[in-house]
Amino acid sequence: MAGIDDILALAPVIPVLVIDRVEDARPIAEALVAGGLPALEVTLRTPVALDAIQAMNAVPGAVVGAGTVLDPGQLAAARDAGAEFVVSPGLTERLGVAARDSGLPFLPGVATAGEIMRARDLGFSRLKFFPAEAAGGIKALKGLAAIFGGVRFCPTGGITQDNAQTWLDLPAVVCVGGSWLVPAGEPLDRAAIRARAEAAAGLRRV
Repeated sequence: MAGIDDILALAPVIPVLVIDRVEDARPIAEALVAGGLPALEVTLRTPVALDAIQAMNAVPGAVVGAGTVLDPGQLAAARDAGAEFVVSPGLTERLGVAARDSGLPFLPGVATAGEIMRARDLGFSRLKFFPAEAAGGIKALKGLAAIFGGVRFCPTGGITQDNAQTWLDLPAVVCVGGSWLVPAGEPLDRAAIRARAEAAAGLRRV
């Protein structure tokens, strides 16, 4: 199984996906992977999310994870659905211990110094900075990164194609998460998804 560093290194952007129709899952994954974004985060916000993870796992080259994982039960369900990594918007001790015991690569969400310290106490140094723009943006992350030198971040929340490069220019940022690749509620357009993926895959990392 790949580690969290391996997954974060796959591409500069991890698409954050809200899948409403399971029949859209595979075409979306195919378009994103073809565009150069193999790591895919399917948020557990819809009734079909677990089925979507299973469908996307059939796409060659896709590395499919579960996002918006809130508790150990959801983590177990994501693992059973075939998720290869797990992302949460925050971190509790129960969830952190369950993630550590599961062996799944885990990216917990943090927004403050205290939350980063809690994550470090649980053994996690690769963290989702969320909600990135609302939590203070680049200035806030620069300040946190200066304190926690060994921690690396995947900012998510308010990231767009237009501002993603500015985030990726920070040495503490290994990749960003973005929902702009497949906007929720829009009709499926494989060509448009692939074009957005190609543009995102072309972003530079420090």
